[in-house]
Amino acid sequence: MIKTMFTRTIHRVSIIQSHHSSISRREMSMGTESVVARLKSSGLLQTKGLIGGKWTDAYDGRTIQVNNPATGDLIASVACMGEKETKDAISSAYDAFGHWSKLTAADRSSRLRNWYNLLIQHKEELGQLITLEQGKPLKEAIGEVGYGASFIEFFAEEAKRVYGDIIPSTLTDRRLFVLKQPVGVVGAITPWNFPLAMITRKVGPALACGCTVVIKPSEFTPLTALAAAELALQSGIPPGVLNVVMGDAPKIGNSLLESPQVRKITFTGSTAVGKKLMAGAAETVKKVSLELGGNAPCIVFDDADLEVALKGSLATKFRNSGQTCVCANRILVQEGIYEKFTSAFSNAVQNLKVGNGFSEGVVQGPLINEAAVQKVDSFVQDAISKGAKVLVGGKRHSLGLTFYEPTIIGDVKNEMLIARQEVFGPVAPVIRFKTEEEAIQIANDTNAGLAAYIFTNGIKRSWRVSEALEYGIVGVNEGLVSTEVAPFGGYKQSGLGREGSKYGLDEYLEIKYVCMGNMS
Repeated sequence: MIKTMFTRTIHRVSIIQSHHSSISRREMSMGTESVVARLKSSGLLQTKGLIGGKWTDAYDGRTIQVNNPATGDLIASVACMGEKETKDAISSAYDAFGHWSKLTAADRSSRLRNWYNLLIQHKEELGQLITLEQGKPLKEAIGEVGYGASFIEFFAEEAKRVYGDIIPSTLTDRRLFVLKQPVGVVGAITPWNFPLAMITRKVGPALACGCTVVIKPSEFTPLTALAAAELALQSGIPPGVLNVVMGDAPKIGNSLLESPQVRKITFTGSTAVGKKLMAGAAETVKKVSLELGGNAPCIVFDDADLEVALKGSLATKFRNSGQTCVCANRILVQEGIYEKFTSAFSNAVQNLKVGNGFSEGVVQGPLINEAAVQKVDSFVQDAISKGAKVLVGGKRHSLGLTFYEPTIIGDVKNEMLIARQEVFGPVAPVIRFKTEEEAIQIANDTNAGLAAYIFTNGIKRSWRVSEALEYGIVGVNEGLVSTEVAPFGGYKQSGLGREGSKYGLDEYLEIKYVCMGNMS
């Protein structure tokens, strides 16, 4: 769904003229109020945490504000939870595990399928909620709902395919077999950039295997998580199987790490936080899945189809305003096509319409907060100070708040900050290279290894380069590669484990070997 939406979006880029949003700040605020009212009437705007199937306020009454990044408006105040609430959520999940794990796979599958159906049934409202608290354009947000729901559908089907093995014995009186069993209570810590899909990609396989879950969503985007949990309850997933706590991130995280009842941590977010979680999980030797930061190269060779390369580069760089872990963080262009590519790329990017995600034709919304804007701008200024040239954009957008201009920077060197660290914003640094070997060397010269992209019409080159790149995901002549049926994860410091696909189930299973003796 996301892929279809972006193909259409990019096709429109060439005919959309850059201009400021025609909606005033007051009109945007009125739009926020009307969307909030509709969501309240639908029952999907929850503001309390979910513990043991009950909507629960913070025990001390504290709340945190959730604001619309496009307008600055207050959307809602939600419960600000901490250690005590998290411990109760863990206990609830632990108690529910015995029943949930013993249900038949077909029963769990049926309930997950019901959840999928409800997510699709409410995709418009969920999309509005995502745009409201995260900022991405509405069509893109609705696309995320379809993408997120696909994980629930896929793992509803895979729940019935958790197979063991019979091992040929070395002795005639023994029988050897392998069971796969759910790991137990899972702590799932999710980010704000995909507030639904990053939850379903973790919770889908966990529940399919028979695990129970405590979700800690980002404090910037808890409302989508709570709405999804409401639909999970409606789908027949029993109380305690799915719990949601949000608020004080360090206290919630520490409670999940310290509890011996939590047997697995799954996290999507920054590499720095991932390392802390990995260290903390060592105390109780928990299983850990980490999907961390990226520094994705997008390599455009001389023999690439220019139209395909432009479309793919736009899609992988500017989706969600560049706020994805698989965004092209460095665009490497071979010298024979460098001038032609950067000219065409600049023309396309300067025509991207920026504005409120609810406005017609907008393809780039705001960044999540002021800190994100400052980080992006500091990277741009660092590159300029070291000799890079701004080809398009390069500063805050005239809309103000957290809007930033879609930006292209040319003559970037691989040692610049913007090429060494993940910018997580709408800035495309372009690096010139001469040979295939040089491109591979530049691409691999990083501690990250999540996603990479190459554009070439050479089938031999596509194989050579794909195999040489030290990345968990490689897109060849395609900028949007994420799908529920393929494994998602990285090499090096981009994480551990895989999400999605049949491989995603293994992250939530323990393997038990059983030896039955004296069987003669």
